Amino acid sequence: IYRFKAVICGLMENDAYDRIGDEPPNYEETSFSEHRAVRPSVVSGNRAVRPSLQELHDVFQKVSVWCPPHLYNPLYTHPPLHTTCLYVCLNILGGVMLFIRLSWVFGQGRRGLGIVVIALSCVVTTVTGLSMSAICTNGVVRGGGAYYLISRSLGPEFGGSIGLIFAFANAVAVAMYVVGFAETVVDLLKENNAIMIDELNDIRIIGCISVVLLLGISVAGMEWEAKAQIGLLIILLVAIVNVFVGTGIPASTDKKSKGFFNYDAKIFMENLPPDFRDGETFFSVFAIFFPAATGILAGANISGDLKDPQDALPKGTLLAILITGVTYLGVALCVSATVVRDATGNINDTIATGMDMFCNGTNTAACEQGWNFSSCEVSSCKFGSMNNFQVMTMVSGFGPLITAGTFSATLSSALASLVSAPKVFQALCKDNIYTALKFFAKGHGKNNEPIRGYVLTFIIAVAFIIIADLNVIAPIISNFFLASYALINFSCFHASYAKSPGWRPAYRYYNMWLSLFGAVLCCGVMFVINWWAALLTYAIEIFLYVYVTVKKPNVNWGSSTQAVTFVSAVNNALSLTGVEDHVKNFRPQCMVLTGAPKNRPALLDLAHCFTKNYGLCLTCEVFVGPRTETLTDVNAEMEKNQMWLNKKKRKAFYAAVACDSFRQGTENLMQASGLGRLKPNILMMGFKKDWRTADTAGVQSYVGVLHDAFDFEYGTVVLRMNQGLDISHIIKAQEEMEREAQEQKDLEKEELAEENKGKSIFRKSRNLSTQGLTSRASVTTPQSPQVVVVNERLVSTSTQFQRKQGKGTIDVWWMFDDGGLTLLLPYILTTRKKFKDCKMRIFIAGQPGRVEQDRHEMKSLLEKFRIKYADIHVIDDITQNPNSNSWKMFEDMIEPFRLHEGSKSTTLAEALRKDNPWKISDAELDTFEEKTNLQVRLNELLQENSRAANLIIVSMPIARLGSVSDHLYMAWLDILTKNLPPTMLIRGNHKSVLTFYS
Repeated sequence: IYRFKAVICGLMENDAYDRIGDEPPNYEETSFSEHRAVRPSVVSGNRAVRPSLQELHDVFQKVSVWCPPHLYNPLYTHPPLHTTCLYVCLNILGGVMLFIRLSWVFGQGRRGLGIVVIALSCVVTTVTGLSMSAICTNGVVRGGGAYYLISRSLGPEFGGSIGLIFAFANAVAVAMYVVGFAETVVDLLKENNAIMIDELNDIRIIGCISVVLLLGISVAGMEWEAKAQIGLLIILLVAIVNVFVGTGIPASTDKKSKGFFNYDAKIFMENLPPDFRDGETFFSVFAIFFPAATGILAGANISGDLKDPQDALPKGTLLAILITGVTYLGVALCVSATVVRDATGNINDTIATGMDMFCNGTNTAACEQGWNFSSCEVSSCKFGSMNNFQVMTMVSGFGPLITAGTFSATLSSALASLVSAPKVFQALCKDNIYTALKFFAKGHGKNNEPIRGYVLTFIIAVAFIIIADLNVIAPIISNFFLASYALINFSCFHASYAKSPGWRPAYRYYNMWLSLFGAVLCCGVMFVINWWAALLTYAIEIFLYVYVTVKKPNVNWGSSTQAVTFVSAVNNALSLTGVEDHVKNFRPQCMVLTGAPKNRPALLDLAHCFTKNYGLCLTCEVFVGPRTETLTDVNAEMEKNQMWLNKKKRKAFYAAVACDSFRQGTENLMQASGLGRLKPNILMMGFKKDWRTADTAGVQSYVGVLHDAFDFEYGTVVLRMNQGLDISHIIKAQEEMEREAQEQKDLEKEELAEENKGKSIFRKSRNLSTQGLTSRASVTTPQSPQVVVVNERLVSTSTQFQRKQGKGTIDVWWMFDDGGLTLLLPYILTTRKKFKDCKMRIFIAGQPGRVEQDRHEMKSLLEKFRIKYADIHVIDDITQNPNSNSWKMFEDMIEPFRLHEGSKSTTLAEALRKDNPWKISDAELDTFEEKTNLQVRLNELLQENSRAANLIIVSMPIARLGSVSDHLYMAWLDILTKNLPPTMLIRGNHKSVLTFYS
């Protein structure tokens, strides 16, 4: 049955599987699917053809089959994790902190708080590493680092905001590492009296030259960058070993004068309590050290270049955190146990033998070793553990190795950040979240290198290199990285909390509450480090979040935000079911029989004014015909019409059913639509303008829908506009014209390709796209000028409620007490922007001689209901008979549908009733003469009083089921609303929707 054009699941050679990077395999289509759209399979991004359910269920056909990519390639293996581990280790150890600031950190906080600084950094990075491991093992991880992880988990709003911040932080990190390198070079120049200008400007000059060289290596591609990293890593590892070896080598007199005494328990204990200087605090020291730990995302930043990031990222990152944490702690403790806090560097500051009994104060350990550094208590000394780079050089066994290690550490980290920042930024730009940044999405070469991103990163780095102060740059980076870590942790918590079936991370050693703790910890540390910088960071995030939310980028990544929104919607809907409806909480929830939403825009626009963002609006369509023929249309229209509603910013849902009749479909919708309390309570439909020419079944179906609405206790609204509501024929003509225009262009291209001489009959100049909606409709089929004018009017009136209504009135003819819906709906309209210039006039029926009393009673009632109005009109002659012209118009209207059995014999009359039970009998007209007179008279009064109104609201008459024929009822509605401005017939379900009470 199934024919495979490739091989079955990789058991033989498969030409379709040509893996390029992380691209999934291509599968070929079988012949039966020539005109069928390609459907992705379960594997993300797979371009295989999966048979649709209809193809399998309805018709016996040949189909193609997909298989998971690992089955197509039995040689596919996971790469070792050492690549990620080494890359992360290099970025963490390869910062400026290990050789340039680590001893300073322990000098400020001494051994005790120095350990706390490292431990706190490790806690933040470990928790973040666990969260990152869970996220990146929950699906295919592509390039983009932290941006990719956050955006695919929390959605484009969070991802877009943090993506820019994270890319910027990496760009600033380049400046930090380069400044650290430049500081080291300047220290060497200073020792050799080779300063070029001054220390500050020398740092700037050396930094700018360095970043230019690094840019050249980065632009050369990942191959050169990787080779450079390996060489720098070897130098770094040798330098670290050199430190441990050097602490065991006996100290020379020169080294002792500078504070190095080999391992000594008293030195170790003396360095225990904190001694912050120069206004530093624990958190300011932490802010300067924390960038040393930010390399944990180095692997994620190059995830697009890894063969199997799902396996390599979690193991490699967590192993790197363990190795680097132990290394930092080991180096720091070695320095703390061998170097005193302050030293003069003067070999003559010794103490005579036997004088160490007088040792006291802060330099006791050095004093007991025979050295007097007491002068350091008065003025700062040049040497000791507070003096950064010199300490590491002195402690090491071979000083030049520390210099080389410092160079390799700073340059490797700068190089890694210079590569990471453009790749993260390129991934952000490719998603087109910020359309203005699309320029930077373009890549170059076989590795798609972000050359434009490199240049932008270079410019940012140079701008911060000019600051030339490591202690100023480091806290800026700490804030941005902590914000990124907070969102990574929150992403893991959020995805776990949503309990989406799609959240199935392969890495199990995480906890949602631990991730939440990590997010809170990161935020708390941000504010403690620098509260105003934290506020500024989050202000930028919120601004970017709001921007992306407003712009609504056309992406759908199945984020946990969507999952939580769904869960919240279900929980809220369930909670509403336990609460009884209350009149104060009543709001219109409309089921609108628009057909396709674009076919009756006026009806949809008015319904949208009622519900806006505060109520449910369902646009419904009934596909009439055999189910086998209409189901395809139903399925095809669902997504298309919902997308149209979203594009037009209509807060509404689209629903469709397939039934044998319009009435049955509408009945199904009224009974089944909604969820708990979130269900429609008002049926809106257009007036059936063609009822006099339609077949009897059509009229009966239409009136039957109204009867069903009353039976199901729906409020009912019928809108009538003189030009009509349905513009489907115009839309169809427009679409046909656009299709023909496209075909014409295609033919012209083919003709031009085949012939390069002569003038083709298809090359006539056309400018069809500039034609108006009505003109397009008239070109398809020749139409008379009168028809074109009618279409122009119809198009204009169909968009009437999309425009702001000018100053005018909404006239409410409240003839019956229906619970207040006839008053509430027009009041809601006056609260909308489009109708805010319209005043509401109330018309009520009164008795002769009681006009003022009736007006006063109505005024009192409206004040209690808190409904604003411009005027109250009491109609006291509503019971008068209509004039002869109006009555003649009504008689002409119903004439084709009358039996006239009164003028015929009894036998013939009975036969007529039996053959035409739907026709209007003389007896029926006599029975409902008064009600008929009322409809005709009301039209006269409407013509007299409301001819200039923007909108008319009239209480809808009800026809008793089985007593009033369908055609008579339609005649009532027709004569009541004939030749008027837009008119709405409203009938509530006779349950109160207005209340006096608060």
